Amino acid sequence: MEMIATTMAGLEPVLQAELEAMGAGEVTPLKRAVSFTGDKTLQYKANYTLRTALRVLQPLLRFEARNEKALYQGMRQIDWRQLLDVNGSLAIDPVVTGEVFKHSHYAAQLAKDAIVDQFREHSGKRPDVNLVAPHLRVHLRIHQENVIVSLDSSGDSLHRRAYRRDTVTAPLNEVLAAGMIALSGWNPNAGPFADPMCGSGTLPIEAALLASNRPVQQLRERFGFERWPDFDAKLWKAVKKEADGAERPIPHPILASDIDPRARNATSINAMSAGLETVLRIQKLPFEQVIPPEPPGTLIINPPYDERMPLEDAIVFYKNIGDQLKQRWKGWNAWVISGHKEALKHVGLKAGQKISLLNGAIECGFHQFEVY
Repeated sequence: MEMIATTMAGLEPVLQAELEAMGAGEVTPLKRAVSFTGDKTLQYKANYTLRTALRVLQPLLRFEARNEKALYQGMRQIDWRQLLDVNGSLAIDPVVTGEVFKHSHYAAQLAKDAIVDQFREHSGKRPDVNLVAPHLRVHLRIHQENVIVSLDSSGDSLHRRAYRRDTVTAPLNEVLAAGMIALSGWNPNAGPFADPMCGSGTLPIEAALLASNRPVQQLRERFGFERWPDFDAKLWKAVKKEADGAERPIPHPILASDIDPRARNATSINAMSAGLETVLRIQKLPFEQVIPPEPPGTLIINPPYDERMPLEDAIVFYKNIGDQLKQRWKGWNAWVISGHKEALKHVGLKAGQKISLLNGAIECGFHQFEVY
């Protein structure tokens, strides 16, 4: 069957690599998504183990709609009674672009009306709408007059790993963190990992999950596909058992430190929630006092951008980052993500790679510096 895994802008190549390594067929990168083919086993495994996917969608129908009536009629081509019990609940997640349909909420309302009207005509009853925990989550994508209707097998966004119990200002999205680690090329067998501005610990926790080969959704209670009529509980149990059984020891240190005591505490709480409290080396230290392990290793930091976390002098702050890298982190592969592109120029090191990413709505540069 055809599936589409959605992701964040700039992470399409690493999601493509994940799917290919998983054995997916016909893997094709799209805009903020990757399409692929596979069976139900692969669908379950993709939801449980993909690190850089936000959702795993299963397309049902493609059609053209040049007006409201065509959208309504197109939605009714699907026999929704095969997918949802009349006593169940549904939600419509719309993504609408172009000039034909300009309001995503209205498009979702039309789609919902088409579904519930079909039920009402056959049984006199209709399913409820539940935007938080529906039995069936429907993804509606409209670009110009092109409509794709998909089922959301994830149910809730896959960036929610269920380990975050505490946070500080401007926390990093888990999928973005996993994508940054993949883009850095860090190999857990080749050296340590460090984040000396760790905030609530997302980067080091995602690094530890990768290094241990632990499924990132191991703590999640439910997926969307578990409420589908064709859910195979026996297969799902086998998929989880195989993925959980592939966990391995972490060969090198993973460091997390921050000058802010609240950040240190949040990282400790989240690491404990993830079952990684004995794995991470968590310290309350300023960047200048962190003692790095022997190189080679990989360092990734997400310093303040002078937006949600103000800086007294952003240029001086970023220059100090470069000075510390040159003085204390020789032999390391260092990466810095920032939405303050002017300050990023003052790190004072030549960037070997420059990758554009989005952190929320903020356009960021993700720059790599080799410290010789």
